[in-house]
Amino acid sequence: MTAFRILLVDNSPDFLRSAARFLNDDSQVLIVGQAESGHDALNQIAQLHPDLVLMDISMPHMNGLEATRLIKARTDAPRVVVLTNYDTVDYRAAATAAGADGFIAKSEFSTQIFPMIYELLDPVMTTLPTPGGCKVTHTAR
Repeated sequence: MTAFRILLVDNSPDFLRSAARFLNDDSQVLIVGQAESGHDALNQIAQLHPDLVLMDISMPHMNGLEATRLIKARTDAPRVVVLTNYDTVDYRAAATAAGADGFIAKSEFSTQIFPMIYELLDPVMTTLPTPGGCKVTHTAR
């Protein structure tokens, strides 16, 4: 099976580093790029063709919701999961309206990201690796 190609988008270099380090623990994940703005993400998507974009909402110049709208308007759009520190009903609704395929609060990143990746990119029954060596069996809805 080919690795899932992921683009990380967040204006925090610290979050980009820690998320990449965490995601690289799964051999099915390949971080193909990192962007610190919505504009940079749009340019990298055209060049890198990721399967999935993990998109922060709060960024200067072009927020993650606007970037998600533009990404999802493409005919060859990757999946987009919106990430935020602010898990509110309004943000969830805005992410859905922008076309996001998923939503994860950053406080839940370590427990929800791998199930979300596998649900979106490999929707058949899959054994999910989790940090610490445990396996979680996941069946798509």
